Amino acid sequence: MKVIISHDIDHLSVKEHFRDLMIPKFMVRSSIELLRKSISLKEFKRRSIDLLQNKWQNLNEIMEFDKKNNIPSTFFIGMSNGLGLNYQQCAIKFWSDLISLNGFDLGVHGIAFNDYEKMLKEYNDFRQITGLDNFGIRMHYLRRDEITIELIGKAGYRYDSGYFGFEPPVKVGKVWEFPLQIMDTYEFHAGKSWQSLSLSQVKKRTEDKIRMAKHQNLPYLNVLMHDFYFSDGFSSFKDWYIWLIISLKNEGYSFINFKDALIELENNHNK
Repeated sequence: MKVIISHDIDHLSVKEHFRDLMIPKFMVRSSIELLRKSISLKEFKRRSIDLLQNKWQNLNEIMEFDKKNNIPSTFFIGMSNGLGLNYQQCAIKFWSDLISLNGFDLGVHGIAFNDYEKMLKEYNDFRQITGLDNFGIRMHYLRRDEITIELIGKAGYRYDSGYFGFEPPVKVGKVWEFPLQIMDTYEFHAGKSWQSLSLSQVKKRTEDKIRMAKHQNLPYLNVLMHDFYFSDGFSSFKDWYIWLIISLKNEGYSFINFKDALIELENNHNK
């Protein structure tokens, strides 16, 4: 079993959210977590500092960590706005170029899950900005309905990774679907809108899921960590990700990105 690590990019700055409710919602959620003692006062202060310093992404930090540990991650970056994702076009170009220069794989963090024309625009914009023509998608908030996968294939995407399941990748039409097994927020929130579990509890949940994936003989373990949470303001998330990568390496697992996993699947499928 190989491990696929990916990072969804939900924010590139605080300033993006001056006209929506993301900042007040963030402060309310942080206050709830502090009152419930899910986070420390130090974490709460760090979040407040990051807010004032316009820092809601940790892309350089997580790229540095992944490079140091030889993790060939895939980064999913948005091409259009919606549901709290509000990039500036100039920022998309800057960060997609920097991620590629650092040797990492890129995909689209999609918004249009059931509108073909908007989905196709996201696809074409990504191709134009990155120069890539062999890539996949993960929908923001994992949104999908009965026509999503059909539209993804029609638009030209090669793979999708937008639903949970302990099952191997499956080809639907021209698109390979990579089910997710482990996602940072799902583990720590456990069905709530705020952090409800401790680091030790999440480590136990994660170990159980790794064992389950191994028992199911999955070819890939699919793990999602948002760069937003690779921060001292979310020290449990950051410590969890560092622990997970080091643990998987110590247990002898190898790592692969979506682009290379797609090549493996296609080669095996065509034999």
